[in-house]
Amino acid sequence: MIPGDFDYLRPKTKSEALVMLRDGGDEARPIAGGHSLIPMMKLRMAAPEKVVDLGGLADLKHISIEKDITIGAATTQHQLIESGALFDACPILRETALLIADPQIRYCGTLGGNVANGDPGNDMPALMQCLDASYIIESASGKREIKARDFYHAAYFTALETGELITAIRFKTPEAGHGYSYQKLKRKVGDYATAAAAVTLSMSEDNVTGASVALTNLADTPLYVAEAADILTSSPLSADTIKEAVKAAEAMMAPAADGRGSSEYRTRMGGVMVQRAIEAAVERADKTPKKGGLFGWLRG
Repeated sequence: MIPGDFDYLRPKTKSEALVMLRDGGDEARPIAGGHSLIPMMKLRMAAPEKVVDLGGLADLKHISIEKDITIGAATTQHQLIESGALFDACPILRETALLIADPQIRYCGTLGGNVANGDPGNDMPALMQCLDASYIIESASGKREIKARDFYHAAYFTALETGELITAIRFKTPEAGHGYSYQKLKRKVGDYATAAAAVTLSMSEDNVTGASVALTNLADTPLYVAEAADILTSSPLSADTIKEAVKAAEAMMAPAADGRGSSEYRTRMGGVMVQRAIEAAVERADKTPKKGGLFGWLRG
C-alpha cells in the first residue's frame, strides 16, 4: 500500500526537531532509518500528519566510550559494527547488530529507532536491558532519563510521551574480560527472531560473579530475567545451574503462536537460546578454571 498524505519536515538541529515534534503533537512522528515507521504507514497502522526526519542531525550521531558508553540515537547499526573502540569495550553490540536484518537495512537503521518504537521483535531492546542501559529522552521542555528495563509497557507501547524523542543511549562500560553472547534463531536472513537471548557475565574460576540475561520476541515486550541471573551467581557454575537458569527464563516467556511456530515451540527454542548464550558467554569470559572443573563438563 501507499502511505497517506503527510508533511515532510527536515530540521537542521536537534532543538529545531524537538520544537517540530512539540508543535505537531500526537500527529507528528520522528523518522531516522525509516524501517519501522514507513512499513507501518504503508499498512495504515500509522498515519502521522507530519514526519520529522532526524537523518541530518549530526548531534544525534556519536559514540563516546569512557566510564560509561553513550551512543547517539541516530547512530546506525553499521556504525556500531564498524567502531573498533566500541567492539573492544562492548563486543556484544557488534554481535547483535550483525544479526539485525541485512547489510542494506543496517546501513540506514539506527540504534534509537530500534529501541524506541516498542516492537517486541527488535533485537536491541533486550540487549539494552541486558546491559542495564538508560535512554536519554528530550523534548522542547526538558530532559529525562529512564531505564530500558522500565521503558516497555506492551507491544508498541512505551514510556515515551507526545513530543519526546530518545536522543541517546547510555550504559556502564562492561568490565574487562567479561563474557557475552547474543544467540538468535530466525527462519532466514532478514527475519525477526523466532527466539533470541542476550547474556553477559563475569567469572572467577568456576564462579559467576555477575550476570545479566534478557530475551527478544518471547513476549509482547523484551524480558529481563533477574531470577536467571541470581541463579547463575548463587553457586559454582555447573550444568545443573545452567538448567535452572534456563527454566527460570522459560517461565517468563509468553510468545504468540505465529508463522515462526507454536507458543510451545518458541518457548522451547527460547530456552535453547538462553542455554547457548550462557555457555558461549562462559567460554569467552576471562577466568582461571579449576582443573577438572568448568571446562570438563562444558566441553565434554
